[in-house]
Amino acid sequence: MTNNPLTPGVVAGRLPDPELARNFADIVPRFDRHEARVAADRCYFCHDAPCITACPTSIDIPLFIRQIATGTPEAAAKTILSQNILGGICARVCPTENLCEGACVRETAEGKPVEIGRLQRFATDTLMDKGIHPFNRAAATGKRVAVVGAGPAGLAAAHRLAMRGHDVTLFDAREKLGGLNEFGIAAYKAPGGFAQDELNWLLSIGGIAVEPGKAIGNGLTLDALRKDHDAVLLAFGLAGVNALKVDGEALGNVEDAVDFIARLRQTDKSKVAVGRDVVVIGGGMTAIDAAVQSKLLGAENVTIVYRRGRDAMGASRHEQDHAAANGVKIITNAAPVAIHGNGAVREIEFAYTESGPAGLTIGKETFRLKADQVFKAIGQTLDGAPAGLDLNGRKIAVTGPGRTSVPGVWAAGDCAAGGDDLTVTAVAEGRDAAEDIHASLRG
Repeated sequence: MTNNPLTPGVVAGRLPDPELARNFADIVPRFDRHEARVAADRCYFCHDAPCITACPTSIDIPLFIRQIATGTPEAAAKTILSQNILGGICARVCPTENLCEGACVRETAEGKPVEIGRLQRFATDTLMDKGIHPFNRAAATGKRVAVVGAGPAGLAAAHRLAMRGHDVTLFDAREKLGGLNEFGIAAYKAPGGFAQDELNWLLSIGGIAVEPGKAIGNGLTLDALRKDHDAVLLAFGLAGVNALKVDGEALGNVEDAVDFIARLRQTDKSKVAVGRDVVVIGGGMTAIDAAVQSKLLGAENVTIVYRRGRDAMGASRHEQDHAAANGVKIITNAAPVAIHGNGAVREIEFAYTESGPAGLTIGKETFRLKADQVFKAIGQTLDGAPAGLDLNGRKIAVTGPGRTSVPGVWAAGDCAAGGDDLTVTAVAEGRDAAEDIHASLRG
């Protein structure tokens, strides 16, 4: 190994391969059968379970946990997957501490909820390991539906539509499908090839034709899709990235955090270059994932800087604490005002901020952080929306379960207005839009 955490600049190979393997191993290992039974026995099986209400996909959580407790994890998996066909990845990446586990009565009473996420993973992994697909296609309807975008919303919709007997064509801008599940989450949350394994398992229901490398404006037009199909669902996410709009943003080694995270998911970790002094701007999950993984790659100093206070950060307190436990420093109430360097970033200047009734105020007092690499994680924006669609803010306007202003066109996931930018929310929106499409096609 020629590099180490003290090597100046942005370089690869700061840590030896065995240490990288440990750093990027599964963060929460899967339960074995005995551990799952013990964890399931902690559930009260509430009649009016608040965990169900807290789940965006409304999984019957007490039922699937009881099924695990009685030794039938395959039945538990079917209960989960009937509501959330991507229950495997969601069990790994959902902020359960804010959703089902945060609402658990055990959390309220004892400060230790039932481990719903790990139990969900145990059930879905058990089923997938056996190669079982618990759903069958209905009789063919003769209807054709185009789904544009093969991320969580598009995949959930495609599966539900295929299950209802429709013929689905699934388009995606990338050559490799999976969207956020494949390219947008921390490598240690879903190590190995799980995202592709789940994708292949989902497609095994049949009735879904795949067209990679095609997007609106790149081989596809909305008019042509409407002409060739009985319905169209847009689920292409948010391809654009918000700019900092400060001097020096174009300097070298200033990049979007989403690109860095995608690179980590697709490349040998020993070949991914990272700086010695890394600064991440933003306060959501993307910022946390970029910062923690920079540290795991061997960066000496990693700092997250967010313009508001801790409570306003999009990342949960659990994720913030996880970052801190990995040596990431978090600075709040500061906004970038300039990036300095000669060809490449050398340091970044921030001003202190205050939040008040008039909004965010940027003060005159500034400070600088040494940085040889800067990641921008201040949100993504809609890019390439088809002309003729009404927008709500910077997303596609929808009513009900994803109906757009254009007849026969639905939208779901991050590109559609409303809802949280979560994998599980995208799954719910894709599923519900598919059911509405199905009802519409039935007349």
